Amino acid sequence: MPTVREIYEYINSFAPFETQESWDNSGLLLGDPDRQVNTVAIMLDATKETVEAAKASGADMIVTHHPVIFSPLKKITAGSVVYELLTSGISAISAHTCWDSADGGVNDTLAKLLGFKNVQPFELEGTAMARIAEVEPMTGEELALLVKEKLGCHLRLADSGKPITKVALCGGSASSLVYEAIGKADAFITGDSSHHVFLDAADSGMTVIAAGHFETENPSMTPLTEKLKEKFTDVDFVLIEQKNPVKYY
Repeated sequence: MPTVREIYEYINSFAPFETQESWDNSGLLLGDPDRQVNTVAIMLDATKETVEAAKASGADMIVTHHPVIFSPLKKITAGSVVYELLTSGISAISAHTCWDSADGGVNDTLAKLLGFKNVQPFELEGTAMARIAEVEPMTGEELALLVKEKLGCHLRLADSGKPITKVALCGGSASSLVYEAIGKADAFITGDSSHHVFLDAADSGMTVIAAGHFETENPSMTPLTEKLKEKFTDVDFVLIEQKNPVKYY
């Protein structure tokens, strides 16, 4: 059986942890790197529900997208995610912005799901997370309807009214990248956006679509699971199904 360290090193080979953003906290965040692993649970977020599902699956380790520990912890109490993982002996690796940037990661998965072709890395603000693709000419509303259909999401659209042939995208909370993309792409798809970004972008000729943080990132958990299964055939990898914790009314 492989160790926690061996699984960490394999993830590091295709989503190098050193490529994470300066504010991020990806890597091995809990556990013994030399412990052998039989079962790994994979999930977008480590929540009370997903950790209980991981425990029920007999997992020795979890792999998450969003970091299990992001901000400094001042206490660890019974019932919290970190406490439950520690007391259950479950190690935790989080691959956040390094998986966003990785070949085949969050944003390549999103572009593939949307059916985009000629997808290329799109460096913005010094980060390699975003992607850009060419599309057949369409309106902002047509692009929004395509995103809604492919992701099965509720979305927000700020339509510049201009034809769209180049689309930039970056899942999650990436609206800060929109400003640098103005003039380089006709539309920007992300998960979350502020009201002011919508207004500024549309006034500058950029259509912006916010399709949901969960909806733009969660699909990438499937290819991550498949990559790990192919490498470690003697380990049971369990993809924990999640629903968006944000409800729309």
